[in-house]
Amino acid sequence: MVNFTVEQIRGMMNKKKNIRNISVIAHVDHGKSTLTDHLVSKAGIISNFTAGKARYTDGRKDEQERCITIKSTAVSLYYELENVEIPEGLENAFLINLIDSPGHVDFSSEVTAALRITDGAVVVVDSVDGVCVQTETVLRQALAERIKPILVINKFDRVFLELKMDPEEIYQKCVQIIDDVNSIISTYDDHLLGDVSVDPLKGNVVFASGFQGWGFTLDTFARKYAEKNQSKAKSLSKHFWGENYFDPKTKKWTSANVNQAGTPLKRGFCQYILEPIQAIIKTISQNNSQKVEDLLNKMNIKLKDENGEKDQENGNEKDLIKRVLKTYLPVADVLLETIVLHLPSPVESQKYRVENLYEGPLDDECANAIRNCDENGPLMIYISKMVPTTTSGKFYALGRVFSGTVSTGQKVRIMGPNYTIGKKTDLFEKPIQRTVLMMGRTVSKINDCPSGNIVGLLGVDKYLLKSGTISTHEEAHNIKVMKFSVSPVVRVAVKPKQTKDLTKFVEGLNRLSKSDPCVQCYTEKTGEHIIAGAGELHLEICLKDLEEEFCNFPIIKSTPIVSFCETVSIKSTINCLAKSPNHHNRLYAQADCLGEELSKAIEEGFVSPNMQFKERAKYLTENFGWDATQAKKIWSFGPDQKGPNLLVDLTKGIQYLTEIKDSVSSAFQVVAQEGVLCEEPLRGVKFELNDAKLHSDSIHRGDGQIIPAAKNLLYGAELTAEPRLMEPIYLVEIQCSQLVVGSVYSILNKKRGKVISEEAKQGTTDSIVSGYLPVIESFNFTSELRSVTKGQAFPQSVFDHWDLIHSSPFEDNSKVNLIVKETRKRKGLKEEIPTVDRFLDKL
Repeated sequence: MVNFTVEQIRGMMNKKKNIRNISVIAHVDHGKSTLTDHLVSKAGIISNFTAGKARYTDGRKDEQERCITIKSTAVSLYYELENVEIPEGLENAFLINLIDSPGHVDFSSEVTAALRITDGAVVVVDSVDGVCVQTETVLRQALAERIKPILVINKFDRVFLELKMDPEEIYQKCVQIIDDVNSIISTYDDHLLGDVSVDPLKGNVVFASGFQGWGFTLDTFARKYAEKNQSKAKSLSKHFWGENYFDPKTKKWTSANVNQAGTPLKRGFCQYILEPIQAIIKTISQNNSQKVEDLLNKMNIKLKDENGEKDQENGNEKDLIKRVLKTYLPVADVLLETIVLHLPSPVESQKYRVENLYEGPLDDECANAIRNCDENGPLMIYISKMVPTTTSGKFYALGRVFSGTVSTGQKVRIMGPNYTIGKKTDLFEKPIQRTVLMMGRTVSKINDCPSGNIVGLLGVDKYLLKSGTISTHEEAHNIKVMKFSVSPVVRVAVKPKQTKDLTKFVEGLNRLSKSDPCVQCYTEKTGEHIIAGAGELHLEICLKDLEEEFCNFPIIKSTPIVSFCETVSIKSTINCLAKSPNHHNRLYAQADCLGEELSKAIEEGFVSPNMQFKERAKYLTENFGWDATQAKKIWSFGPDQKGPNLLVDLTKGIQYLTEIKDSVSSAFQVVAQEGVLCEEPLRGVKFELNDAKLHSDSIHRGDGQIIPAAKNLLYGAELTAEPRLMEPIYLVEIQCSQLVVGSVYSILNKKRGKVISEEAKQGTTDSIVSGYLPVIESFNFTSELRSVTKGQAFPQSVFDHWDLIHSSPFEDNSKVNLIVKETRKRKGLKEEIPTVDRFLDKL
């Protein structure tokens, strides 16, 4: 039975210090959804018996079938904590807004959307597999968003039942995992976030078995041993980790692992925590019902079946171990206590997160309201994703109220990602149709929702595509756009099987685009409808949703296509000249290579068009050796005013130049979006405008004259700077048996891959091979790898970087030449790359 009402949750929403907004993040198959079940069960939404099997937050049929989470799911839970020492100023009732997120790398954008609207992260790591590639990715995402982590070392039953490790080996394995997590955390030196390292002695590390439903912290056992004197529990727990050994002769703790007589001593963690668990497992495994009954009586454990009757014998050996440990060390209680004591409330978190969130001045009314989590301040909501409703075509906008209070019927300003203050672009003033509470697979209606909470809004999806800001303040700036760790680099062309369904098909594409934070749906010049995703699995799920959920009729899909980028390898060999159609205006420019480091800095937001130009110039001169004057004269970033290409004005004393700035910038945006080789986006190109000769009469230098001239000029400049193609590269991590490492190497070589490291996995006979794999070679890579290794290799790929294809696109039948020709043919262009003469004029 659900042990709370919507009214109780609404009442808790005003008690901000007792709210926790948390995400559960991890590598794929490390047990997030299973662990989340126990928190949902504790709130009474599902039964204790089904917790760990139901995977309540996996509401989609394909999530249950595939046993992976595909969409992040929010659920609000109400708890009253018992037998826990609550810090002063807090009540014992808590509201936990929890989001269970996917672990598969293809769905990383769902993790980003979840992290943006939460304040704390439960980082789950498999006790056997340890920290994997996606663990690092999601943890880095969390730290970049200033989210405080706690660590759960999960699947702890495996070290006892599968690997049968001795206590000291288990301890060393845990130390290794904690060190690996802290080494990632240590790379983020953030004085506002403070020290967020994980340490069992701090109490922010939980050891758990989500599948079996038991778990503990050092404090859990310290309280059990100090049952008669709870004041000693804290000091006792300090001896349960690190170099602490108990000497039974002196009855004292020591840091030496041998006593004075030379007798080896047992580590506190092993002797007082691991050995008792091991003893319970061993006793039950002996299948002696009398011994089991004695053990249960000694531990004061009364097992109950689902009807609440005494039941100590039912079930097999593993089932009995599970039920005994679940009763003795219930994981939900431990998780709840750790979340409440070690993760921040909105009141604490928004003080240091406001810098990361707000685009405007950090001392204006909206910024101060966010900082103070002020429910009476101007409304500021960030919508991070759209959740499909049961009504066809409608979506709930899932977001976080950072300040103010949102209510049903309230008129608000809906600001898309392209909105800038003072302009009407991407701005709508509309009422909120309904405010709802997200409850996993269902929703509950509420009249209003104050700051510090996660909310669902109905009616907003008509005006926002994927994400955006909602406010009531006319001077409010946007909340910053999310940065995704994956890029939509794999594309597929789609069309309805029957032409009569085209209108419904386009509507279906629009809905698909809303439903996923990362997917891109657009139409090529040729009329082809393209869907771009982060990888094979992401595309497969998107296509399935399009066909079965958003269209309900058959569609035709092409083979997957990989996105490329165009770049230049040298500075233009000549000062390029292009004349306007009326021959009254002349523009001169050169193209140059921007460099990989600066391109990355732009992509990661360290250099952006939103920076003050003096601040940006200082950053470029100090870090990239730019000339100070040149650094102040950046006209435009592209494509979309944010990409890693620059248009720089190097002219001196040119009359009327400011009047053509917008026209040249518009041409630059087109060229940056569609390069000259095969109309793929440019990356890492700097265009330098060197000179201009402009007609004195403004009618002769309008948009119609300058834009075509500037486009020709920039295309010609690219062609004179030895253009090259860049391809996307996956970082692939392959866990495999040491016997098949040779096969892994050979298939990577066959696919143009490159091995960068190989290491043996501690405590197992497995190895982890890391390498780079071109995305174009990744199709069927998994199936081929498993075929060659007879199922003994498990790859995980994540987009890592763009790499230059070194051969020339002008060299007949070279690899890059064939790619360019194929791409041009697919886009309906002439197969041959145009020559410089087509774009440039002569003096």
